[in-house]
Amino acid sequence: MSENNNSKMGEKLWGGRFSEGLSPVMDIFNRSITFDKQLWDVDIKGSIAYVKALEKCGLVSEEEKSKILSGLTQASEEWASNNFEIKGDEDIHSANERRLKEIVGNEIGGKLHVGRSRNDQVATDVRLWFREQSVVLKSLLISFTKICCERAKSEIDILMPGYTHLQRAQAIRWSHWLLSYAWYFHNDVDKLEDIISRMNVCPLGSGALAGNPFNIDRDFLAKGTL
Repeated sequence: MSENNNSKMGEKLWGGRFSEGLSPVMDIFNRSITFDKQLWDVDIKGSIAYVKALEKCGLVSEEEKSKILSGLTQASEEWASNNFEIKGDEDIHSANERRLKEIVGNEIGGKLHVGRSRNDQVATDVRLWFREQSVVLKSLLISFTKICCERAKSEIDILMPGYTHLQRAQAIRWSHWLLSYAWYFHNDVDKLEDIISRMNVCPLGSGALAGNPFNIDRDFLAKGTL
């Protein structure tokens, strides 16, 4: 294997485990960046909370924390403006980490991952994303339900045929039919509130196998990802 290929292997998340690279087909198959890039915002938010926790327990200095926060902010701005360049990155986590190191240097940028399990990071990102999207969907459903109620009130005199077994039955009010769907969506709002509550648990700092040996304050992390 050429020196250049060895260098590229070292950049892989699993690069230290193998002396040879994947086949090009499997390398492409293994990438998730094409769809998990939508997690860029929550991935950076989780990293912001984590570097603050690292500084709190003395694993990074205040100066290092400030540089990492600045680098994460720059990466976030690049994503928001659609100027973030994906360079064959495997996933959103390695993409943001690679960009951070380009901005602040490998030594400082590499400290962000001290004691942080990639499993923790993935689980946290997914929970944050689901929570945010559920809040958005809940708001849309509430707005839609209100519109249904408003129209049911203003259009109460409109009649329409009711259907059973795909055949016309007795006449019913359009308002009643509309409100039946409003009630369905109202139930969905209740379900989303339950989902939001279940998603609102922070796994960051747990450790993939045997906990976190660096005395990371998980309560501090949970508050930082609210």
